[in-house]
Amino acid sequence: MDLITIWFVLLAVLWTGYLVTEGFDFGVGMLLPVLDKGSGAGDLEARPQAASHLDQRGESDLDQRGGDQRESETRRRTMLTTIGPHWDGNEVWLLTAGGATFAAFPHWYATMFSGMYLALLLLLVTLILRNMGLEYRHKRHDREWVRRWDLAIVAGSFVAPFLVGVALTNLVAGLPMTEHMMGSTAYTEFDGNLLSLLTPVAILGGLTVTAACLTHGAHFLVLKTTGDIRTRARSVATRAGLVTAVLAVALFVWLGTQRGTTAAWVAMALAAVALLAAIAANTKGREGWAFVGTSVTIGLTVVAYFLMLTPNAINGRGDSPDLTLEAAASSPMTLTIMTWAAVVFTPIMLAYTVWTYWVFRRRLSVEHMPVREQAGAGAH
Repeated sequence: MDLITIWFVLLAVLWTGYLVTEGFDFGVGMLLPVLDKGSGAGDLEARPQAASHLDQRGESDLDQRGGDQRESETRRRTMLTTIGPHWDGNEVWLLTAGGATFAAFPHWYATMFSGMYLALLLLLVTLILRNMGLEYRHKRHDREWVRRWDLAIVAGSFVAPFLVGVALTNLVAGLPMTEHMMGSTAYTEFDGNLLSLLTPVAILGGLTVTAACLTHGAHFLVLKTTGDIRTRARSVATRAGLVTAVLAVALFVWLGTQRGTTAAWVAMALAAVALLAAIAANTKGREGWAFVGTSVTIGLTVVAYFLMLTPNAINGRGDSPDLTLEAAASSPMTLTIMTWAAVVFTPIMLAYTVWTYWVFRRRLSVEHMPVREQAGAGAH
């Protein structure tokens, strides 16, 4: 296996790591307004210390609306705490994938950022605003401050995976490309605009990735929480999983008929089987296997995408020329140096990631959330 192929495979691994880990982060963010409503008094009864604290403060006569707001905030904090130790580390996969593409396949990187500049800029701004929400929502306790940052988290959790899905699907389905000559050297570059990216198959790819992340995040919450949040997340995971299955089948058939190879069809079939197995495991209360199932589904989907790309970095649309991996790659010396660096640092990154997930492996519930009073809008 030559170095170009090795780095192509490593990019597939990096994108798999990003979508599997950041995927459940996105899913949890999407589910904030879905799972923040519970049985009302039930959650407070499960927290005798918190209820006693409220009584001592003379707040037992609060109206139902105030109680519902406190309960909703506590449930949201519980869900966000499940991803609190992980979300910023999960984004390292995306940074590494971008850096590896820049160093190993500079023409690929340049073509993507010229052709998808506005879309990638929107993705960057979305991730920044979402991450600011995760960092800043707890800095002040008035409701309007928290509400606005929650909006950034929820919106970012929907938009980011959609844009990633659109971008990756465009690489496979094909972009409008033209071939140019620089002296005696031929090179291929993007020849389109923002609307060129919004094809029906690309939009379907974005919706499929978004639905898959929603399902994956629901499985994560089932795995990491107890009580009513866990019960409701299991129900949401089943419904979202079925929607994901329908979208995925449509996407696989669409892309497969255009770009499919035998290996790609096998990967897509296995991804579909893994998703159905995850849905079945979730309905039987085997949340660990359900989470593994959606992880495998995402991983095999990335594999299928890269199999439909090879031997290209970007497929051309229609009669457009392809950007091949060989034409997009760096020099052999650059790839050799990068390979030795990857051999040294990749195991360190993986070991640290596994260690953090092991340390923060316990389940959470609303009982673990300390009581925090929210002031009204405008308070500081």
